[in-house]
Amino acid sequence: MKMKQLRQGPHFAIQRKVGTRQNGFVLILVITAIALIGTQMFVLTGNSNIIMFQSDTAYLQACNRNLVASGLAWAEHNTKSRNQEIFDKPINLDITDMNIRRSALSVTINIAKNKETDVQIDSSVSRGRRTLRHNKKYRIGL
Repeated sequence: MKMKQLRQGPHFAIQRKVGTRQNGFVLILVITAIALIGTQMFVLTGNSNIIMFQSDTAYLQACNRNLVASGLAWAEHNTKSRNQEIFDKPINLDITDMNIRRSALSVTINIAKNKETDVQIDSSVSRGRRTLRHNKKYRIGL
């Protein structure tokens, strides 16, 4: 049996080199695309964390404003009743119906002077690792 010999010539070598160059070029394009996608993901992750922080801050501020408004309304309603048991001591209000998790509201009403009374409102709201506190005095007319 005679073995058939393969022809070897310059045109076969050129085809092989061109194929290798194209495969290498495509590989470089794929690696570059993966690097660009990774960079974009890194930037988008940073931006989304900033947006999430800002939305948490806005939520905490809105909840805190609601707590303060509720405390002021409660204080105004109860100062008109002139119930002596509520004056000059902090009263922790039940705010479970407001459905604000990890929050607290305390109201202290001072004895009325000159048709006005001072109300101290202490509130706190938490979300995640952040806590927003509010401690301020307000003046209510009788």
